[in-house]
Amino acid sequence: MNSHEARLEDLETRAAYQEDTIQQLNDALVRQQHRMDQLEGMLRVLIEQLRTADEPDDPLNEPPPPHY
Repeated sequence: MNSHEARLEDLETRAAYQEDTIQQLNDALVRQQHRMDQLEGMLRVLIEQLRTADEPDDPLNEPPPPHY
């Protein structure tokens, strides 16, 4: 094998490893984005629960009258 063939084979090998690494990074990024979407949804639910818990219209959240 001459030096040009060896160099070409080396470049092809590097390209294959780089493609695999890029795919792995992309997969990790997709998983992270999915998890962030889940966490944002959970955070929205918690914020809404806190807002409704602080509303005085809910009789369960009102303190008892002073004569109790």
